[in-house]
Amino acid sequence: MYIHLGENTVITDKNIIGIFDMDTSTVNKATRDYLNKAEKDKRIKYVSYDLPKSFIVTDDTVYVSPINTATLNKRVIKSK
Repeated sequence: MYIHLGENTVITDKNIIGIFDMDTSTVNKATRDYLNKAEKDKRIKYVSYDLPKSFIVTDDTVYVSPINTATLNKRVIKSK
C-alpha cells in the first residue's frame, strides 16, 4: 500500500524502516549525526516547508514530514 507523507509525497509502506518523532528523537546525538550525514549524502527529502514533526527512514531516503508520528502510524496500520 501507499502512505501519504504530506503535500505531494507518497511512498510504499514496504520501504519504511522507521517513523520517528522529530522532537524526541533528535535529542540523541547519534540521531542528529545520522540526519546530518544523510543531508550531506543528499538522501533527505523535505515533504514541505512547514514545521517538521517527523522523519521517515526508508531503504534509500529520509523524508522529513510536517505530519506527526501518530497520524503516520495510523496510516501505515490502515494500509495493512
